[in-house]
Amino acid sequence: MRHVRSFLIIGLTVSLGFLFLAPIPVASQVQGDDVRAALLPWIERELKAKDIPSISIALVDDQRVVFAASVGHADSAKKTAATPDTLYRVGSVSKPFTALLLMIFVELGLIDLDAPVQKYLPDFNPTNKYDKKITLRQMLSHRSGVVREGPVGNYFDDTLPTLADTVKSLNKTELVFEPESTQSYSNMAMSVAGYVLAHTQKEPFAKLMQRKLLDPIGMKNSTFVPSAEQRLQIPKAPMWTYHGREFAAPTWDFGMLPAGNLYSSVNDQAKFLKFLFAGGKGPNGQILKKETLEQMWKIQFPDKTKKSGFGLGFFIGDVDGTRMIRHGGAVYGFSTEFAALPDQKLGVIVCASKDVANAVTTRIATTALRMMLAKRAGLPLPKLENSTPLDAEVVRSLAPRYKFKDKTIDFYERDGRLWILPHRGGGKYEVRQMSDGLLADDLHGFGLKIGRDGKNLVINKETYAPVAVPKPKPTPTKWQGLIGEYGPDFNVTYILEKDGKLHTLIEWIFLYPLKEISEDVYQFPDYGLYLGDKIIFKRDKNGVAIEIDAASMLFKRRSLPKAGETFKIDPVRPVDELRKLALQAKPPIEKNAFFRKPDLVDLETLDKAIKLDVRYASANNFLGTPFYTSSKAFLQRPAAEALLKVHKELAEQGYGLLIHDAYRPWYVTKMFWDATPDKLHHFVADPQQGSRHNRGCAVDLTLYDLKTGKTIEMPGGYDEMTDRSYADYLGGTGLQRWHRDLLRRAMEKHGFRVYYAEWWHFDYRDWRLYPILNTRFEDLKQ
Repeated sequence: MRHVRSFLIIGLTVSLGFLFLAPIPVASQVQGDDVRAALLPWIERELKAKDIPSISIALVDDQRVVFAASVGHADSAKKTAATPDTLYRVGSVSKPFTALLLMIFVELGLIDLDAPVQKYLPDFNPTNKYDKKITLRQMLSHRSGVVREGPVGNYFDDTLPTLADTVKSLNKTELVFEPESTQSYSNMAMSVAGYVLAHTQKEPFAKLMQRKLLDPIGMKNSTFVPSAEQRLQIPKAPMWTYHGREFAAPTWDFGMLPAGNLYSSVNDQAKFLKFLFAGGKGPNGQILKKETLEQMWKIQFPDKTKKSGFGLGFFIGDVDGTRMIRHGGAVYGFSTEFAALPDQKLGVIVCASKDVANAVTTRIATTALRMMLAKRAGLPLPKLENSTPLDAEVVRSLAPRYKFKDKTIDFYERDGRLWILPHRGGGKYEVRQMSDGLLADDLHGFGLKIGRDGKNLVINKETYAPVAVPKPKPTPTKWQGLIGEYGPDFNVTYILEKDGKLHTLIEWIFLYPLKEISEDVYQFPDYGLYLGDKIIFKRDKNGVAIEIDAASMLFKRRSLPKAGETFKIDPVRPVDELRKLALQAKPPIEKNAFFRKPDLVDLETLDKAIKLDVRYASANNFLGTPFYTSSKAFLQRPAAEALLKVHKELAEQGYGLLIHDAYRPWYVTKMFWDATPDKLHHFVADPQQGSRHNRGCAVDLTLYDLKTGKTIEMPGGYDEMTDRSYADYLGGTGLQRWHRDLLRRAMEKHGFRVYYAEWWHFDYRDWRLYPILNTRFEDLKQ
């Protein structure tokens, strides 16, 4: 799973620099009523703004819970409220627990942190071309050089391998860095540490953890392997993508159990904080020495140029000069932040049921700590502010691209909202308004301030000037066989071209440029999740990649239609049977005295250069059978007139419009719905609501080259029911996306709006003013 420091947590809103001017007495207890009264409404506003189903939080002052609370729903569909006992997947917050369990056996003299790992696992043998041996100290502090993910049991592996098989697979890998030389986050390293315990103590890791640490702390409802009853307590959590698709988070357990498979509640995590503040003492006695904890909270192999880094299982940093220990967790559908000030004995745990919402959980946790520090010092609580959407005028005033030296940033406007994508990739973040200006504020990134200096922007003291976005050049031939989608449905890896460079989009949101090492070997950049790792392509005899080795994980190419191929599905029921039923059915009854009288216009009469390829008049469509008796396309007159304006505008740039569909009788919409599997229903209209096509106010279209007559290639094909069809899909080539966005801008300029899941589908703004029609084409001609 991911680690929160891989995200763009750019900054924090609340500045309390005055708090570190003098030591704060530990004895003074924080009273929680006013902290709660200020914090919870602010959290609830964040929950609503970021569309997070639930957030739970607990604040701890030494041996006292200041308060524990939840906002939102554990199950939004059933309106089941989340509580402080709701069981969250806490991802990499597992790692401090694994480190603590190991240190118990270090204290007993059974484990030596500085001995080679092979002392405990003789068969552990990843390729190590360096002189230094791998130790457990290195592994607990992410300095071992072991790969982030292994071939088996990794973040993408849903085959439920054992911990033993996960560790064994590392023998097929080689070290990314020399041991101790580089801090490189590794789930596999922590998994090896956990397996050392299971192997030497001859007890399954999860049982050993429960017996020696979780139960003695009093965390009775926390576990690394949940029971069937415990699984019922886990919230329903969504995954999300940049292009707009959401789906239920996977629920399987990891092979890398010690690195990220802990399930816990904020109430149980509050007991963990009490244990730490008590110097390693649990309800029934000492579990770990205070001196051992202090050793764990010291940066290992410190870099003199940095003030923060990993201790043993904990990340060590500060809040306004006060020492902080912390760890984030990001796992399918869940985001967690554990943070504590051990010298002040103040701590917080925040859990959220949405994928990659770590900018939110980290900001909440740090703000809560600052509030408790202020309260203990007798100072006013900091003012809390939620960002707001940008004013439409501000959105319109920003150019699509800005540049400073060799750095560029792009802005994307979508339905009145604005996103920023830095040139180095990493992530795309929404830009919102705060009282002191514009800043990035999204689920996975917060705090990048954007200043205005006339037409220029000021970011990190660098002045960016607006520049034109040139039409991209065709993608080099050597990359064309590499571009595509790889891996499982729940976590697709994309290889794409952007700005003349090959990129990967991995774990849904992390966009990285790749450095070419050789024809089939590319390297991740020197930042981000996969620092130092490579992507290796395996091609077929035609030069098309059929598999990638991405950082030691094998992903097969996903099967998608080739350019020019028509996407098809197997209908749920025979089409002839569905046609008979649909013709007998009646459209939904609408009561609206203000509907305009239909006035459908044949689009061929607008301009001879508007071409038709009406797919539903032939068998060349997703169901493989004709639905119309003639190859015609009709729109209500205002929509048709607006379309003509689009056509003329694009013609000046050398493009014409190619129409695939427009007005569609209601009975055909019903056939589409009834023929399509439920999981693909977002690609077809619900006949109970009617389609905008039925009202004569929707058009499916693409571009063609006026000179050559050839259809312009887009990221995906017409009627393709895959992610490539989404209007904001980031895959494909820069030229494909440029053409798709050119069509979108022209259509939206003249009153149309794209459907988020279909780049070709545009609704005209007046669609509500027309009734659902069920007139067949042969009757329209009369």
